[in-house]
This record gives sequence, structure tokens and C-alpha cells, in this order.
Amino acid sequence: MAAESELRMVHAEAAFLQDDKEGPEISEACRVSKHWDPPSSPHEFSEGGSAGWATAFGAFLVQFCGFGYITSFGVYQDFYTQHYLTNETSSAISWIGSTSASLLMLVGLASGSLHDRGYFYHLIIAGSFLECLSLFMLSLSKPDQYYQIFLSQGLGLGIATGLLYIPSMAVISHHFRQRRTLVMTFVVTGSSLGAIIHPIMLNNLLNGPLGFSNGVRISAGLISLFLLTACLCMRTRLDPPAIPVNYIVAARKCIHDVPFVLLMIGGFLFHIGFYYPLFFFQLDSIQHGISVHFSFYSLVILNGSNCLGRFMSGFIARFTGVVNLATVAAILCSVLIFGMIGLSSLASVVVLGVIYGYLSGMNIAMLTPLMATLTPDVSELGARMGICFFAAGIGGLIGTPISGALLTSNYTWWIPGLFSGIVSLAGAMAFIIMRHMFLRRRAS
Repeated sequence: MAAESELRMVHAEAAFLQDDKEGPEISEACRVSKHWDPPSSPHEFSEGGSAGWATAFGAFLVQFCGFGYITSFGVYQDFYTQHYLTNETSSAISWIGSTSASLLMLVGLASGSLHDRGYFYHLIIAGSFLECLSLFMLSLSKPDQYYQIFLSQGLGLGIATGLLYIPSMAVISHHFRQRRTLVMTFVVTGSSLGAIIHPIMLNNLLNGPLGFSNGVRISAGLISLFLLTACLCMRTRLDPPAIPVNYIVAARKCIHDVPFVLLMIGGFLFHIGFYYPLFFFQLDSIQHGISVHFSFYSLVILNGSNCLGRFMSGFIARFTGVVNLATVAAILCSVLIFGMIGLSSLASVVVLGVIYGYLSGMNIAMLTPLMATLTPDVSELGARMGICFFAAGIGGLIGTPISGALLTSNYTWWIPGLFSGIVSLAGAMAFIIMRHMFLRRRAS
């Protein structure tokens, strides 16, 4: 879910995606953004400078602490299931991670609108404080006290990251224009790097001599230090627009846009199964007799490959087109979720982790460009992004709890794997129909 939500940057650069030719999207983006100036500021972009690069570094840290931490929930899923919430089902535990992951997107609908109205600093400071508070409160949670963990990690952490996510991405467009794509690539790698570092750190802290409480406090202390640094680094430069986009009017218009409706349906269905490998990969590996020490690094393998997939997707999209790449990535991800049924050996963990991580990274990276491609009026893109992320967030909210309920305490792995694969594949089929409708509309 990484450069997915930087609203202003996409407003500036997304016009190139509307023709969706079989390749020239990226070069056209450069051409369009080169001649675009925000209506709120007549001044030239600094293309960096101390303020610009400090802001980029701060945004990198926010992504590291936010989305990077959320996608490391598989470590907590394993620890809670086996040690800390032993009286709860896998489904109940999954609600914690799915709630925080979905709120990251759902709260973005409000935080993006507030950012456009000039509340950047309010959002960043409030989100940073709430995330630090939530993690320190999590460290005070007692074993088998489900509600304490759900309130702090599910609701608190989810709302906090939702407040931070879109503003930290959108502020980059205040300082960069020609280098914007390059800088956004750097910022997005923060979430991928976090998804690599956090599992290693958490596995060693939670399962080491320090235990849960002290381990989470150390993690919270690191997050607090990074977020404080981010707050001190990031600065806005442009004034908010005089007339913000009316989300209600934009929502009414997109309901009559068949390809975009299919995108929302496909995104909802696909995200029901999308998070299943991310949340259950480590637990699945351990339960199949793989070395516990190696299983601790299974998420690192997956998220490391995810980082590579995000980075490479921009280059591949130049030759395949955004719609084609997003559709193919969704289909292949769905097929590989079925492959979770056959996970039984060290080799299968490595192969599935590398391939699924790479393809899921492509899928995440292409989500925002795909929305831009299907948006005829670029001024409505921010509203359409919020609506589409809302649908995907609902899918992510209910998906892993259903998979956890199907898993049962007997760890019947083939049932949730089959369910997640089928639902994700249904979403991919909606993408195929969406592609057909979009190409037909473009040809007419």
C-alpha cells in the first residue's frame, strides 16, 4: 500500500496516465509535470535545497515508522497466537492487524482533505504523538487482555498512521517538480525498509530475554526518536488551494464511470485476500516445522522482495502500460496465494516469499497510477483516490479475520489459503473486465 497516496504529487503528474499508451507513461509524466505550476504559488520549485531534502528525509522516516510498522504485524500475529493471547482465536488476533492496516487507508480519506486545507503540521504532530502513545500503551498490555491490545495497536496505531500517511507523501510536491519521481521513490523505500527492519528487531526483542513489555518499549522508543526527527525536518512551502475539491460531487460522478467502479470492486475483493500471506507467513512457516530461527526471517525475505518490486515497477510500466501491469500483477498475486496451501519446506518459504513479495510490491506501486489512468478529470483525482482506498481498506479489514476463523485452532491451512486465493482471483477478474472496458472507451 507505498507512493499510493501522495495526493498533490499525483494531481501534478497524473494527467499523463489518462491515455495509458503501451509504454510512454513515464516520459509523458515528465513532460506534463514540467509545465505545471500549482495555482497557489507562482514561485519556482527549489528542486531540493536544505528544506526540500530535509522534508524528504522526514517523510522517509514517517513511512519507515508508519506503513513499515503496520506491515510487520505478522510477527505479532505469531507471538500473540503462541504466547501472549493464547485464549484467543487466530481470527480474533487478526482483527488487530487488519484494523490498523485498514484504518491507515480509511483515515486517509479525512487526513488528505485536511492536508489540502492547510492542516499539515496539525496532522503530523497529532499522528506522531498518537503513534508513540499507542505503542507505549501497548507495552503496558497484560497477557490475555485482548481489549487492551486491540485499543492500542488496532485502533490507536491505525488512526495514527492514517493521519501521517497521506500528508507525509503529499508534502514532497511542495519542494520538488522535475525530481519529484526520484524523490518519491526514495520516500517510498522508507516503508519497505521498515518492513524489513521491524520484523528482525521485533522477533529478537519479543522472543528474547527482554520479553514483550520491554521489547515493545524499545521499539516504541526508536519510533518516537524517528518521528520527532521527522517533525523537525518536514516543512511546507505552498499555500493550500482556495477552493478544495468537493468529495461528494466527485463521488457521484465516479459512480457512473464503469471502469472506475470495476476498479473499486476489484480492489475490495483483491484486498480481502491480499494481506493473508503478510499476516500468516511466519506462523505458517513455524507450524510446518521450519526452523524457528529461519522463520523469523521469512517476513524479511517477503518484504525485501516487495521493496524490489516497488522499485522495478516504474521501469516495467514504461513498456507494458500501467493498466496491463496492474492487471497481470493482481492475477499472479492471486495465483501465488493458492501456493500458500503447498508451503511445507524451507525452499517453498523462500520461493513463495520472494515471488509473492515482488509481485505484491508491483501491485502496491501501480495502484495510484491506475487510479490516475481511470480519472478523466485530474482535479477529481484526490477524491477518487480517497474513495478507492476506502473500498480497499474495507476489504483489508475483513479479509484476515475471516482467514483466521477458517484456520481454526487446528491450523487447517488449506481452507484460508483457498478462500483468500479465490476472493483475490475474483478481484483480479474484475481488473480484467475493467481493462477491457477502459480500452474500449479509449478506442471509441
